[in-house]
Amino acid sequence: MGPLGHLSRAAWLVLGFVFVALGLIGALLPLMPTTIFLILAAGCFARSSPRLEAWLLDHPRFGPTLRAWREDGAIGPRAKIMACSGIALGYALFWWGARPSVAIDLIVGVVMAGCAAFIVSRPSPRLADSNRSEEGSI
Repeated sequence: MGPLGHLSRAAWLVLGFVFVALGLIGALLPLMPTTIFLILAAGCFARSSPRLEAWLLDHPRFGPTLRAWREDGAIGPRAKIMACSGIALGYALFWWGARPSVAIDLIVGVVMAGCAAFIVSRPSPRLADSNRSEEGSI
């Protein structure tokens, strides 16, 4: 592996750790997402450290959710409810705090509704993994 390969691998590794840190912060802060950052971290680790990727995918709390997403693009029902509730709360806070014009209000509302529709349209985890995925939902 040449110098650029090592540099690229190091960059993916650092980015993976940044996403893990953001995911852990999201696990503690109510409105900050967790799962998306851990999905990104797993992707970065897949390009830099198979050992760290395996650690994340085998994690007792987050692993089932990450594996369900990777294998089927699946999101558990509890996670869907939490995500859509967060979107609704975020929109309400935006509307209350910013008092946007009708045009901005509609644009933000349509974008957020599109995000919620995408989340709701994802399949649920397969039956064999559904109990474990629900435990790991964020």
